[in-house]
Amino acid sequence: MNLDESQFASEPTIQQLFDLTDRVALVTGGCGHLGSAMCRALAEAGASVVVTSRDSSQACELARTLPCVGAAKHFGIALDHMQTDSLTTSFEAALSLTSKVDILVNNGNEAVGADWTTVTPEEFSRQIANVTGYFVLSKLFRDHAVARKASASLILLGSMYGVVGSYPDAYEGVCAASPVAYHALKGGIVQMTRHLAVYWARDRVRVNCLSPGPFPGPRAPIEMVERLCTKSPMGRMGAPSELKGLLVFLASDASSYMTGQNLIVDGGWTAW
Repeated sequence: MNLDESQFASEPTIQQLFDLTDRVALVTGGCGHLGSAMCRALAEAGASVVVTSRDSSQACELARTLPCVGAAKHFGIALDHMQTDSLTTSFEAALSLTSKVDILVNNGNEAVGADWTTVTPEEFSRQIANVTGYFVLSKLFRDHAVARKASASLILLGSMYGVVGSYPDAYEGVCAASPVAYHALKGGIVQMTRHLAVYWARDRVRVNCLSPGPFPGPRAPIEMVERLCTKSPMGRMGAPSELKGLLVFLASDASSYMTGQNLIVDGGWTAW
């Protein structure tokens, strides 16, 4: 295709590229440590946000706290991505409130605490089932975008542990090792991102992965956190707010020529 100078006649500003006004975002696991920060980021950029949680009351409560930019409105609904038979109903419930979804953030995760020494086959399979829920919901989202003849942005949550192994000494004697099933899950999400991206690009559905590094929650063992800090080039852990800019980038037109990518936000962890 030859370049046409008319393509560049109206260059959008940075403000326009990152603006999510009039768009609707659905975030799974929206009440969690990272999910709540991502909901706030999307709302602050102008989107209407559908917060989802297994507990609809928690989702509604968080939705009420989100800032409203312009005519944006926020909602909370119940959604359990581990119950794949219910996802069509949950997605339709979101559409009944908003009429459309332009951005899907697959963030929810049902964790398993067992490491490789104790995990049962059933626990391992249960952890991997998270990615099944991601796929089912992603396909509903893609089909909705195609039916609307609209472009859309799908963001899957991976992890640095989807591309590298962990340090055993960071956990030894303090808590269970980083679960092997979690590593398998996140590696699968990273690869599914690439696969769906190349199939759905013709549908104008961009698919990217956001992979946080060490972002421990407030209940994480202090000694483990201190050990993890020694493994980071920056010498510290990440704060949830440090994911907000990257999330808005992936959701918005600022990343309009990006698909199939895995953005790792890890303080340099995977650069060693």
